[in-house]
Amino acid sequence: MIYSLYRPKAPLDTFVDSFWVTDSYVAQAPRERVLPSGTQDLIVHLGESPVRIYADEHSTEATDAPGVIVSGPRSSPLVIGTALGATVGVQFKPGGAYPFFGVPAHSLAEQTVALEALWGAPARALRERMMETSAPLERVQLLEEHLLRRLRRSSERGAALRVALDAFEEPDLTSVAEVNRRTGLSPKRLLALFREEVGLSPKTFWRVRRFRAALRDLEHGTLRGAALAAEHGYFDQAHFLREFRSLSGSNPSEFLAARVTGTDHVSVYG
Repeated sequence: MIYSLYRPKAPLDTFVDSFWVTDSYVAQAPRERVLPSGTQDLIVHLGESPVRIYADEHSTEATDAPGVIVSGPRSSPLVIGTALGATVGVQFKPGGAYPFFGVPAHSLAEQTVALEALWGAPARALRERMMETSAPLERVQLLEEHLLRRLRRSSERGAALRVALDAFEEPDLTSVAEVNRRTGLSPKRLLALFREEVGLSPKTFWRVRRFRAALRDLEHGTLRGAALAAEHGYFDQAHFLREFRSLSGSNPSEFLAARVTGTDHVSVYG
């Protein structure tokens, strides 16, 4: 697999973390778990065969996804088939997808949705234009131009959401109540804001982002065991292991053995 990553330019860099492009994908296993990030992704699949999505890694039945899909914010792994062709994608920043899709983010949570259901015919036209070129950068530019046209001029993150999102990335944050205090929002208002623009509750979002931060340290080999748990605010190592299995479907050793390098995918064998 050739995997290319592109960083967005302003003003999209406020909302988009990265654009990525792959050629035909030759996987190590017939299925993979895509680990939750608390963010949304837009995926344009350019191959002839559909993307297969499974209810879980043991399911024998799959749903065939259309050529362009939105993967909503998740707190559990997404299990996909790996017989994929060329693919172009957008990884949004937390809450960054909200201005582009015209629906509350919570309506997409834990789901994969056809982009055509949100954008109509332009979603199909976008894929067709991408299929007319094989140049990765040109495909990214087409997607970037389309997002720019979709971006409403009034689309700016409110100060309270920015403060809250930054707070949830801090390893020493101790409670959601602390985020309420920093933003000046009541628990009810913070919950409503996160459901509308992020798609997960503040507590669930915090769980996922803490897991992702721990995952980075685990991958880099900088911390292990109790030290890793303590660094990221878990009560103890047992608490960390429970959360890790809940959010990834495996323990840390299994994850390291089956991870797909350069992605947030884990191979599923058997």
